[in-house]
Amino acid sequence: MTSLRPVPTAGLAPRRLERSPELRRTWLFGAGADTAMHDAMSASGADVLIHDLEDYTPPERRAEARALAPSLYQRWRDSGALVCVRINPLESVGYIDLQSVMQARPDVVAYPKATSAFHIRALDVAITTHEAALGIERGAIEILPVCETALGVVNVREMAGASARVRCALLGSEDLAADLGADRTRDALELDYARSRFILECRAAGIEPVDAPYSYDDPEGLVRETRHARRLGYRTKGVVRPEHVQPVRDALVPTALEIAHARNVVTQFEAARKRGEDRVLVDGLWIDVPTYLNARRLVKSA
Repeated sequence: MTSLRPVPTAGLAPRRLERSPELRRTWLFGAGADTAMHDAMSASGADVLIHDLEDYTPPERRAEARALAPSLYQRWRDSGALVCVRINPLESVGYIDLQSVMQARPDVVAYPKATSAFHIRALDVAITTHEAALGIERGAIEILPVCETALGVVNVREMAGASARVRCALLGSEDLAADLGADRTRDALELDYARSRFILECRAAGIEPVDAPYSYDDPEGLVRETRHARRLGYRTKGVVRPEHVQPVRDALVPTALEIAHARNVVTQFEAARKRGEDRVLVDGLWIDVPTYLNARRLVKSA
């Protein structure tokens, strides 16, 4: 069975990401210079830890946050997580962010308020330059477009095609609601269309969609939203609080009952096929090839 943990860094040797995108279930954001938060993130069990140099870090503390990268990223890797850094836009101080953290070798570089293939290509070129200078295998570092505007959502397929580094994209929530001119609510009805459109575009592009973070201090609401996202097809989700990691994972991972049902579907369908039948009735539902394949996917995910 393939390990879900990344291979530890040995000296300056380049690393490949070993955890496939659909198994990076929780992407936890944290303020760039908040060392107490960094400790909590290390202990959270999140699959991906995001060192946020953008909105979560005041401009006057960005230099401090950048300086933390080498020791912080190694500590996060030692905890078993993948390391992501969210830089600022390239036309702002994004190039400075990148220059400062690349020696710490993030696994993923997140680009904020991503809207166009132009920015993704420019970021790809910048990362490639740093990889060459640092002796990192070309293409080892991924790009994560963070789609926080209407234009970002509708252009995500174009951005995915701009660089082979793009394997996932993350949907925004607060900035997206503001860009839509919508009232932000706990039930997130204002994001329903964007959430559905985003997963459709990402699946069409062949990349993994990461659902929007839940910003409220409401454990029941968090679980309810995550389960809703899972029904839409999301397998991963952004997180903004360490204590949200486990409830999100629990809501995304199939239950024992669901796994047992899926295994039963697989077993009965395969037996029916051996008998020469095209489908089989399981618990009142006619199982055909797409349903069988979905059951197999669920078992594999579990």
